Amino acid sequence: MLLEQGMTIPPRFLDELRARLTLSDIIGKRVRLTRAGREFKGCCPFHNEKSPSFYVNDDKQFFHCFGCGTHGSAIDFVMRHDNLSFIEAVETLAATAGMQVPQSSPADVERAKKEKDLYSLMDEAAKWMEAQLRKPENKTAYDYMRERGVPDDVLSAFRVGYVPADMQSLRKHLAAQGYTDAQMIEGGLLKTSEKAREPYAFFRERVMFPVPDRRGRIVAFGGRILPDHLRAPDRGDFKPPKYINSTDTPLFHKGSMLYGEPHARLAASEGLTVIVVEGYLDVIACFRGGFRGAVAPLGTALTEEQILRLWKMIPEEHKVPVLCFDGDNAGRRAAARACERILPHLKPNHSAKIAFLPDGEDPDTLINGKGKDAFSAVLSGALNLVDFLWQENYAGRDFDTPESRAGLSKTLEDTASRITDRTVQHYYREAFRQKVREAFAPKPAAASAGSAAPVSERRPYQPQNRQWQGNFKGRNGFGGRESMVPPPPIPSLQRPISAKNGLFSRALLACLLNNPVIFHDIEEEASRLHFPENGLDRLRQAVLSTLSRKPELDAAALKTHLSGQGLGEQMQLILNESVYTHAPFARVSEDDGAVVAAWREAWKRMQAQEEERDIRQAKIAFQEDMNEENEARWQNMRKRPGTPDS
Repeated sequence: MLLEQGMTIPPRFLDELRARLTLSDIIGKRVRLTRAGREFKGCCPFHNEKSPSFYVNDDKQFFHCFGCGTHGSAIDFVMRHDNLSFIEAVETLAATAGMQVPQSSPADVERAKKEKDLYSLMDEAAKWMEAQLRKPENKTAYDYMRERGVPDDVLSAFRVGYVPADMQSLRKHLAAQGYTDAQMIEGGLLKTSEKAREPYAFFRERVMFPVPDRRGRIVAFGGRILPDHLRAPDRGDFKPPKYINSTDTPLFHKGSMLYGEPHARLAASEGLTVIVVEGYLDVIACFRGGFRGAVAPLGTALTEEQILRLWKMIPEEHKVPVLCFDGDNAGRRAAARACERILPHLKPNHSAKIAFLPDGEDPDTLINGKGKDAFSAVLSGALNLVDFLWQENYAGRDFDTPESRAGLSKTLEDTASRITDRTVQHYYREAFRQKVREAFAPKPAAASAGSAAPVSERRPYQPQNRQWQGNFKGRNGFGGRESMVPPPPIPSLQRPISAKNGLFSRALLACLLNNPVIFHDIEEEASRLHFPENGLDRLRQAVLSTLSRKPELDAAALKTHLSGQGLGEQMQLILNESVYTHAPFARVSEDDGAVVAAWREAWKRMQAQEEERDIRQAKIAFQEDMNEENEARWQNMRKRPGTPDS
């Protein structure tokens, strides 16, 4: 931007700009105004109010809200409402008034003209693509988008288009409008090669998603190939990637931009949550579902520059976007990498939350298949960064020795030390230390030996009841010969359990229902169980909620309580022989220590199978979309021991 390069805008230009603008026209495009005498009034866009207290005076070129006190000129309004910098607001208003912001040198003038021509080129290309989507010969592409649940008004809002398989049609159209091959190549629309006699289209036979900058100007494109059954067969063994994106150009740097930013900025100015999802169709599905603050990176993992950009989009004091990830292991790893990038930049009132989608779902499939309430539930369950980092380092792991607990503390201290802001770093350290104290605090003593009650009447399981803990017991909490006696062999996992149809998750939940006494030992892992079926997931949530509030319940009382909540049918789905045959450990047992050990062994096996599935999915993702992130992910997984080198 010119101002950012050290240039100042002459006051005479600003005076002329204000003189050419009618303030009520500028504000009236963003706020509903009604005439009130010589002024206009409306509800203030900067705070929630039911009765209008926001007034606009064209004579004075001034607005004022008697409710919150906000006031200023047209530039002030556009800066605050559209969340723009001063120079961006001036340039936006100058374009509206048909004025050119003054340039400071011949080089600036030439650069500005070149950029203006490129912006014009990209906009003309987007218009042509939009028109192609509506043509009868391209009805297959249009029908595909409608089948994906995208109505006409949303297609128009995002300027979705189409490019046919013809390599020259876009080039011919733009040439007819006066644009050169050199401009089209610089804009990323054409490619050259030694084999081709002339430049050819970079995007072919794809649904097109124009990428606007923060001011709505088209700077790049993303293209999705049509499904195999809707297009001609591929030549030979070549399989085109599902998505391709524009390469970097003078207008576009993919690591610094976010798809959907103009819509999200406007939504953020209205107080809506900014949400980061994965792709173009996810953003569009969120927008259609009312989540207008959705944005997506452009073929890369979330970068530090994009994180800072997210915070700038949010006008409120508390800047906390929600980052959405897949609910599988790959999604958790992606979330962990995002946290690594965020940590150094945390500062007071600048953070993020982490949300995980149900297994096998993305925002597009979730909203289209189960409705916006299902996605709202995902956002409501988003974790604060400190809670996510705790889960990542604590859940599903054994900390039975002082050394392992010390290792956990050191890892958390190292994590906090990556935060540059000393105040935020201090509070993260305090939060982590508090969580460690709570996790390893001594628990109440269990009943004396020899007084064991029947299974249905047993007290909640306490660590002191175990035969084998791996930590120190005895006088003063150390030693104790009995603590070194290993448990008997566990036959409960002799029959292999397949992850198919969620049998692992069903068995683990069934075991907890039959043996609620183990809840305190496996609470963290149980909270991460996931079920594609809504009913079973409601059952899981009810079990965890009930045992958190009433840990004294035995199996019979727990089941009675859940039946009273209308969950009897869901319990029958997992408390049956089809589960017990494959997972005998899920039955009622009096050996608490053996049940805990078997539960954790099953949990580890489930995690291992999910890891194998993630590796397969990484390979498929790389084959379908050969972008940098997918390649890096696949290469990293190939290096793991035991991974097939293919």
